Amino acid sequence: MRERQALFGSAIFFLVAPGVVAGLMPWLVAGWRMEPGRLPLKLLGILLIAIGAAFLLHSFGRFVWEGRGTPAPVAPTEHLVVGGVYRYVRNPMYLAVLTIIVGQWLLIGQVSVLVYGAVIAAAVVTFVKIYEEPTLAEQHGAAYEAYRRAVPGWIPHLTPWDGTKSQAE
Repeated sequence: MRERQALFGSAIFFLVAPGVVAGLMPWLVAGWRMEPGRLPLKLLGILLIAIGAAFLLHSFGRFVWEGRGTPAPVAPTEHLVVGGVYRYVRNPMYLAVLTIIVGQWLLIGQVSVLVYGAVIAAAVVTFVKIYEEPTLAEQHGAAYEAYRRAVPGWIPHLTPWDGTKSQAE
């Protein structure tokens, strides 16, 4: 039953948070206008949106099946999520959302969308530092601290963390 609740809660949160932040808001910021532009840039934008969406869905799935919870702070996971893309970078959801916003900027062709993305990036980094990292440290203790030391927050490693190596290695 917990898995079903986690799936439902994650689906709702997906629509409310990244759906609005990365899907709806760039278009609102742009006034629902797509500027004419170079086809290669528009295609790159579509590719970035698709890649970001794939990583976002993967990350949400990890929260449901590995963490037994949701990404929403009001319904957190029971277990620390460190598998899948979380083996490469600690914040794949935020990076995926920012990738989608950059893709939207390339597709829409308005600088206001890029400025919006920079504001979202600043807000996300602030949220992670002020709330998320301290909360995870409190909830998961040494396991989170070991993970935090081993896996970068924002620039993915090329090789996955296996969770067994000590900090000295």
